[in-house]
Amino acid sequence: MASKRVRNQRGVVFPSPVVMLSVIAVAMAAVAFVATRGGEPTEREVTTVSNPRPSETPTPTATPTKDKPAKPAKPAKPAEPVVKRGKVYVEVYNNSGITGLAGRVADRATTVGWQVVGSDNWYGTIPTTTVYYPQRLKAAAKVLALDLGVQRTAPAVGAMKLDRLTLILTAPLS
Repeated sequence: MASKRVRNQRGVVFPSPVVMLSVIAVAMAAVAFVATRGGEPTEREVTTVSNPRPSETPTPTATPTKDKPAKPAKPAKPAEPVVKRGKVYVEVYNNSGITGLAGRVADRATTVGWQVVGSDNWYGTIPTTTVYYPQRLKAAAKVLALDLGVQRTAPAVGAMKLDRLTLILTAPLS
């Protein structure tokens, strides 16, 4: 009886490029989801600040009476620091489907005096156009928002750099 040899062929089958790209896309989506999830972002209302004009009437001063001694005047509130636009770095990101929006807004910010150091696309979920800031640049964020007509500012989150303002656009500015 002749013995039949059965060949055992084992090999590796590599997935197609489409499958590999799909796996990578799912992994990137999972990373983006984890990076952007969490509590709802705190929204801030940007209000315009006007410098009060010096009053034309003199401010009354307290005069001591026999019953009440004179109260010391309250110390003046320290003035907010002046924002020097050219000294603040700004990055502009496009989170809309409008081609070239970040570049146009970056040019507009540069024209107003801001030091724009980059513009690109943003991948993630942003509820509305927002200026994100590190705590030390909070006043600058408000000024940038006023300069460009942005209604929302918020503290920087995630991978945002803490030495600059980050403007993320979700629609054209008016």
